[in-house]
Amino acid sequence: MSIIELKVPVIGESVTEVTLSSWLKEDGAYVKQDESICEFESDKATIEAPAEKAGRLIWVAKEGDDIPIGGIYAKIDTSASAEGEAPAKVVETPVKTETVAVENKDSAEDELSYAAGHPSPAARKLMEENGINANDVKGTGKDGRVTKDDILKAIEARKTQKTTAPKDEKVTATVENKTVATVAVQSNFSRSKREEKLSRMRRTIATRLVSAKNNTAMLTTFNEIDLTALMDLRKKYQDDFVKKYGVKLGFMSLFAKACAKVLIEMPEVNAMLTEDEKSVIYHDYVDISFAISTPAGLVVPPIHNIESLNFSDIELKIKALAEKARVGSLTLEEMSGGTFTITNGGVFGSMMSTPIINPPQSAILGMHAIIERPIAVNGAIEIRPMMYVALSYDHRVIDGSSSVTFLVKVKQLLEDPTRLLMNL
Repeated sequence: MSIIELKVPVIGESVTEVTLSSWLKEDGAYVKQDESICEFESDKATIEAPAEKAGRLIWVAKEGDDIPIGGIYAKIDTSASAEGEAPAKVVETPVKTETVAVENKDSAEDELSYAAGHPSPAARKLMEENGINANDVKGTGKDGRVTKDDILKAIEARKTQKTTAPKDEKVTATVENKTVATVAVQSNFSRSKREEKLSRMRRTIATRLVSAKNNTAMLTTFNEIDLTALMDLRKKYQDDFVKKYGVKLGFMSLFAKACAKVLIEMPEVNAMLTEDEKSVIYHDYVDISFAISTPAGLVVPPIHNIESLNFSDIELKIKALAEKARVGSLTLEEMSGGTFTITNGGVFGSMMSTPIINPPQSAILGMHAIIERPIAVNGAIEIRPMMYVALSYDHRVIDGSSSVTFLVKVKQLLEDPTRLLMNL
């Protein structure tokens, strides 16, 4: 017998531990070299681990275990061969021998298939997001694996199901043999609760948020933007933009370009403290991180050199990052970097909030819902599409006057987008 140990590889400089989120191969199964055998979840991304050699897989860790970098999570018996696997059972009978043998072979393969009933990474994300149990879905993928399409069909089927209202029971209260009141009491109610282990991403998010609140001199300044001109611009050129670039012109690219222009003019807002907090690093480029909500938590992948990109480039990159984030396929490289962050709580209906800085960055812009409100325009009251914006900043790096000036400059560019397009 020849045994090799599989150890958690180095994933990134700041990653010291990972969580074994799921096994893709059964304990004792024969695996081929470079075949994916499990998934690791780090604080930044989910990655698949391949078999270093062909042979029989021996689990060392179980799903949900936290394993340090370099820790052993499995072993492979390289002396085992594919022929050494347990053969499928065949029942021989004197009548219809071939038919019975085929049926039992399929049954044995189903029993030995670890993939049966197990969701793919993309399917699992959808299941967690929509509260769907794997036992309620029949997998149609290879070896019975539950695919993303299986979950989408289950979601659609659940939407079409008719719900039956719970029956109410009437309870009559009496005092001294006199009827006082009759009320309807719902008969089926629950007081159950459950405990779930936080995912590694959620734990990391919690740690970073607490650190940002406790270890930075964070303040927030607010302003409001009249989006009339911007909305007129999008309405006028949207069809031509889509026809030429194949993507819609959204508010995010317009806000990103406005921020990038002002950040180049005001490098202190685009700066960050060094790790020892004795120096400030200034950047002559703008890498904006965009907050994207996923079932596992919030991720903030950056787009590099926003100041040099066209609106279409930004929109296409945002779309690609969002799709990869929601299926958990972002790489560590795609998650690294960023000098400034934009988050849009308006997509969830938020009217006002104070975003938390994304360390080691020094500032974050919060966008909010567009709401029609009456405002004074040239001495008259008009209904305009208004958005509150918030800039949270680290006062150790950015002065209050700089934060206010930054928002005012961004406001001016977005209220008169011609200035943005002409680089004025």
